[in-house]
Amino acid sequence: MANLQDIRDRISSVENTKQVTSAMKMVSAAKLRRAQEAIFQTRPYSFRMSEVISHIKKHVDPSLHPLFQERKEKNAVLLVIVTADRGLAGAFNTTILKLAEKTISERFARQKESENLFLICVGKKGHEHFQKQGYQLIGDFRGAFDRISFETAYDVTELAREGYNDNRWDEVHVIYNEFKNTIAQNRIVEQLFPIPAELYLTPVMESEMTHVAEYKEGESVDYLFEPDAETILDVLAPRYVRHKLWRIFLESNASEQGARMVAMDSATTNAEEMLGNLRLTYNRARQDAITNELIEITSGADALG
Repeated sequence: MANLQDIRDRISSVENTKQVTSAMKMVSAAKLRRAQEAIFQTRPYSFRMSEVISHIKKHVDPSLHPLFQERKEKNAVLLVIVTADRGLAGAFNTTILKLAEKTISERFARQKESENLFLICVGKKGHEHFQKQGYQLIGDFRGAFDRISFETAYDVTELAREGYNDNRWDEVHVIYNEFKNTIAQNRIVEQLFPIPAELYLTPVMESEMTHVAEYKEGESVDYLFEPDAETILDVLAPRYVRHKLWRIFLESNASEQGARMVAMDSATTNAEEMLGNLRLTYNRARQDAITNELIEITSGADALG
């Protein structure tokens, strides 16, 4: 059995760890509240813009717009992978990295083999993970979530759009965590370019978007377009993708804070259980030491008597 000093040192170490995890839990809880508010403010606009784009496409030929044109050959692909900048968030980063690797192996192995697979990694964890594996990274967005801003979404969108317009890649997909609730996220692989012909609905959109059945069945509300549908589509299409990517960043940020809060809560609970076991071990060791000392004293007294 370890001596009393070793056990006291271990208890002190675990208590310090518990203080850190407890503080991190409270910080993540505060950040999560702010992140949730940002999502709840952003989702309605983003969902409604998706509906408007869907309606406009019924009045024009979207294939005439470069961002809607499907290309016969998918020789090159760009993946936008959204992770966190920091760890200590449970399996948050690991699961999204595994999903990205699975997606690459199952859908884009040919592009990877021909060195026509490109990645934009938003978040330090994803950037460093794929950099070590030798993938072709476009841009550097490490630290994006230290101070999350719409400018980052704008920069990523423009980088993806310019490469798509220049035929550097033929498809662009984004892989991210969608915020479901504090303890759960939906892992999503969604196409950005070309903009899908059908309205794409994530699980959260399915549950929150109004009149989903109406749009699925192809029904539509009459709109008046000024100056005309083609001009509006030309303006809205890039704005639609930028705002979608902004919502994705907010979804990922909230998911990260929720995952970290749960992880730190679990770590704090485990630390409390460990402290209980260590204190029990310490008391038993102390009792044994006292008992041994009493036995030695009694034995010495008997010997003297």
